[in-house]
Amino acid sequence: MSNRYARIRAELALAESADPPTALSHLRVVLEEVSLLLDEQLAHAVVDDELSLRSAGAKAGLSENAVGPRLAGTQMLAPYARPDGRVTAKEVQRARYDKKGGVPAAPSTTPKPLRFKPRRNT
Repeated sequence: MSNRYARIRAELALAESADPPTALSHLRVVLEEVSLLLDEQLAHAVVDDELSLRSAGAKAGLSENAVGPRLAGTQMLAPYARPDGRVTAKEVQRARYDKKGGVPAAPSTTPKPLRFKPRRNT
């Protein structure tokens, strides 16, 4: 059993027995944990099970445009995220290819800006 599932269950139990003002904080934790869990499952669905972004989003009740930013925040696909904070089908395809080849995902790094170097000192 995942630690995340256990925490969700524990927070729901606390919320159920608490007064409404106290239950709010427990329910907020549940929402955050479920959101993170949903994002992780989306990443596994598109990489491991090779679902398209569109079909994974539809199964989760999300639009295709909402899936990319959520995937960019996951541990599995964060190294493939574009500078605008999204993951597209191209990045998912690369993650699948790397996984099949046994290549670990490299941490995303932005290249240093190019600098002008004069050829001559005159």
